[in-house]
Amino acid sequence: MNIPIVKLPAASLRQPSLPIDRREIKSKKIQELVVALIPTMYAADGIGIAAPQVGKNIRLCVIGKMAFKKHKRVNGANESTDTDMALINPSWVKLSKKTAVDVEGCLSVPGKQGKVRRYRDILVSAMNASGENVEFEAHGYLARVVQHEVDHLDGILFVDRAIEIYDTAKV
Repeated sequence: MNIPIVKLPAASLRQPSLPIDRREIKSKKIQELVVALIPTMYAADGIGIAAPQVGKNIRLCVIGKMAFKKHKRVNGANESTDTDMALINPSWVKLSKKTAVDVEGCLSVPGKQGKVRRYRDILVSAMNASGENVEFEAHGYLARVVQHEVDHLDGILFVDRAIEIYDTAKV
C-alpha cells in the first residue's frame, strides 16, 4: 500500500516531529506505517523516507537497503544488511569535522535538487521496528541519507541547507 507523499508548501513538513514512546513501537498503527513506508519510498524512487513526508509528524524514518550497500557497524559489530531499516527516534553525532558537498533531491520537493554540505562520518542511535536500541557508524552516502531523513524529523528540508538549488525540470 502506497501512501500519498506530502509536498511543499505543506506546513507539516516544517513542523518538528514528536518522539515515539517505546511502548507504542509494536502497536498496529506504528507497525503498519513502517510496512507502508517501504513500498511508498520505492514507488517514488526514493532511498529514504520520513513519516512527516506522509503527513505523520512522528520521529520515524526508513532508510532503503541500497544506502547500506557499503560497510557499516551495527551494535559494535561489522555487518552489512540486505534489508531496509526503520529508525525510530533517531539521532546522530559527528565522528569527525570532515564534510562533503553533494547533490540531493527530495520526494517532498519535486523538480528541485541542490548542493548540500553534510558530515561524512556520523554515529547513529535509534530504535528499530522491534523497539531494540541500535547504534551504527554511517559514512559517506549512508551518512548523508541519515542526516537528510533526520532533518525531516526536525522540520528541516534540504532546500534550507542547500548552497545552490537547481530546477530539474530545466535540466
